[in-house]
Amino acid sequence: MPESVLLPANYITMGEAEPDLSTFENKSGLAEDMKFLASMPELCDVTFLVGETREPVCAVKAVLAARSRVFHKMLYQAPSPQRKKEPPPKENKLRLFLKRSSEPLLNLQNASQQRGHIQQLAPIQEPQSQQHQTMIIEEFEPDVFRQLIEYIHTGCVTLQPRTLLGVMNAADYYGLDELRKACAGFVQCCITVDTVCALLASAERYIQYKCTKSLVQKVLEFVDEHGNEVLNLGSFTLLPQHVVRLILVRDELQADEFTKFQAALMWGKKYCDNNPTTSLKDVIGNFLEYIQFKKIPATMVMQEIYPLGLVPNNILMNALAYQADPLCTDSSKLSPNRIRRHDQGRSMSVQSSLDPYGSVTTLSSSESFEMVFPDGKHYNSN
Repeated sequence: MPESVLLPANYITMGEAEPDLSTFENKSGLAEDMKFLASMPELCDVTFLVGETREPVCAVKAVLAARSRVFHKMLYQAPSPQRKKEPPPKENKLRLFLKRSSEPLLNLQNASQQRGHIQQLAPIQEPQSQQHQTMIIEEFEPDVFRQLIEYIHTGCVTLQPRTLLGVMNAADYYGLDELRKACAGFVQCCITVDTVCALLASAERYIQYKCTKSLVQKVLEFVDEHGNEVLNLGSFTLLPQHVVRLILVRDELQADEFTKFQAALMWGKKYCDNNPTTSLKDVIGNFLEYIQFKKIPATMVMQEIYPLGLVPNNILMNALAYQADPLCTDSSKLSPNRIRRHDQGRSMSVQSSLDPYGSVTTLSSSESFEMVFPDGKHYNSN
């Protein structure tokens, strides 16, 4: 009876039909060794200068070519520029005669030198494919490209929201379908309130790639459902201006209008801190058309918005007049550049019960009105 032998956990038996065979796998050890290989420049034969900073990222060409057809074509099948063959220069008849007459003497001299000296062998030149190459990569950021190279060499990579979009587009660009699918699956669980702004910010860098569109759509759908939370994030001020406008203009965005105004205000202040010569009023003016001031309570309009002096008085006046009577105000004036239904105006005088300042608004059928603000300023819509 043979003694029982305990096999390690990483042994995989090949089946009962062949009990004498087994397969040993040490994938984690191989991954660590390959990661070490890619981290040692003297062991690599290609260096990529990545991004605007030209940060060096080293790799082994054979590994890249075996894992990606795109890299194989880039490193081994790059077409060499064809040069036009220049016709040989025509020799002078006298020079040709002298050359032919001197050939016997030159041949004799060369033969004597070979007999008196040991002929030295010329050094064997290394094939071009084995020489160290340097290439520039401008399409991706250094952190993204480094993660891509790590995955190619080791089969492992740590996905994170900050570089997720870049890695997914890089995987698609270099034909690494398994990595691209892994990134697409990770999107579903990594979109949170804390990561949504980082994902949108990275979309700016890779907007020209097809994978970006699907990811941005999923992120915007999340923003719609968590509008108030996202707009109150400090990282919201770091988004590009057109991304902020893209969020505020969405009808599906579940956020109150005053929160939208506060988000635009905070973004504008951050922008002006980085651009001191820019007027905050001009910056805020880019977002006013996406805010429906008529839905902001009159008390907040008068206490929080009007004292800032950033919103034109005619917008605030139309918003207050609409709250007093929606039928007597031209709704197209409530927010600039918004197309809305025009309502028939009618004559009336009203003092809003929601306004603690007791401001007086006078409306007429011509849709002109006058308002006296608490600071004594008069405004007439005409």
